Amino acid sequence: MSDIGKSLTPREITRRLDEYIVGQQKAKRAVAVALRNRWRRRQLGAELAADVYPKNILLIGPTGVGKTEIARRLATLARAPFVKVEATKYSEVGYHGRDVESMVRDLVDEAVALVRGEKVKEVDDKAAAAAEERLYRTLLDERALAEYLDPVPDRSGTMEGGIWRPHPATAPSPLPAHTPHELAEREQARVRLRADLAARRIEREVLEIEVRDTKTPTLNIMGPQGQDTMGIDAQALQELWGRTPGNKTKVRKLTIGEARRILHEEEAHKLLDEDAIVQEALDRAQNDGILFVDEIDKIVGGGGGDGPDVSREGVQRDLLSVVEGCTVYTRYGHVRTDHVLFLAAGAFHFHKPSDLIPELQGRFPVRVALQSLTEADFVRILSEPKNALARQYEALFRTEDVELTFTRDGLERLAALAFRANQTTQDIGARRLMTILEKCLEDLSFDADERRGQRIVVDRKLVDDRLGETGDDVDLIPYKM
Repeated sequence: MSDIGKSLTPREITRRLDEYIVGQQKAKRAVAVALRNRWRRRQLGAELAADVYPKNILLIGPTGVGKTEIARRLATLARAPFVKVEATKYSEVGYHGRDVESMVRDLVDEAVALVRGEKVKEVDDKAAAAAEERLYRTLLDERALAEYLDPVPDRSGTMEGGIWRPHPATAPSPLPAHTPHELAEREQARVRLRADLAARRIEREVLEIEVRDTKTPTLNIMGPQGQDTMGIDAQALQELWGRTPGNKTKVRKLTIGEARRILHEEEAHKLLDEDAIVQEALDRAQNDGILFVDEIDKIVGGGGGDGPDVSREGVQRDLLSVVEGCTVYTRYGHVRTDHVLFLAAGAFHFHKPSDLIPELQGRFPVRVALQSLTEADFVRILSEPKNALARQYEALFRTEDVELTFTRDGLERLAALAFRANQTTQDIGARRLMTILEKCLEDLSFDADERRGQRIVVDRKLVDDRLGETGDDVDLIPYKM
């Protein structure tokens, strides 16, 4: 993050988020400041930086208004490890359910995958060249086009009376006679083969090639909360017992295209420094990682009972230790959570943030209320973002050679129906647009392959025709949508 963080000012972060998320400016400003503070902390001395903790954020708002999307896009901007978890799937330690510390292990796994992907891109050209060379050598042998080699003379000997005496050098067998014309033809065949490989003209041809064996049995050791919590490294045990693939190989019949992909991965793996990848991943997980805990309002205790509620408040107490900062054991090493940024979200329809245990409330000092989406917001969501639903459908229909376009009045009518459905039934935010659009375009999508070359305009009339006059009917909306 230190390399790109300097250019990601709060204003620039907000602008980037605006490309995908409509409205919610308060939430965007809050996460932009939190992300910028990660970079600012990196510029401080080690002693002071250790005491600068992230200001965790609690996002409050109904479903479908952009809480998860804001967090996901934020992590993508920062190239930071990101994991989204549901608070409801965890339980208090000692009871059935996942241990809350498993979210940190998931974060580390994501960090390792992220760093490895970046490193693979760095060696992509070298790996591609090495893979092509292996393919070329294999095809030379298969087509009997390998260069002629002189036989190695016999250099063996025997012991005579305690003295080693070499055998007389065996004269090499004479090479078969080849005319200059034959040698020139072989060289031309090799040149053509290399050109065909480079131009991807023979990708569908099948060859037998030796590749690394990755299909060996795996060893699973499971405890009440998984093998990681038991301090067991199953991969290390497999290596000790010889059950990992290691350098084992096998011969497979593959098309050249399939073999190229497999060999590319193998060659990239050879060029990577796994220890350096793990060290960088651990550093990024601890200092740049973002954990998004959704549905946090669902672990508010029901109240009215005698004693703790192990299925709710117990999870809050365990979550508190992770958010406050603790050391978690992972298969890659120990990880501190002191500087992980936690974003929590919940609708809080039936509870208030103040119903959380006080200690957990204190660990989320920044609270942002997201607003319900308006009809005008729905129109913008349909057309403005880079991944707008209208653009998605246009691209999908384009694959069938069908030109699909949306008019302004058509978008407004779709937005009006979605907004009305949210008002009269359950408010599911922007997700309602997917329901409306899919219902409207269902028949057209089904027949798209038969409409090649046609142009379809989604205007108000088409929307009314497809959804019928009952699109506005309060009594029928629940059954139509």
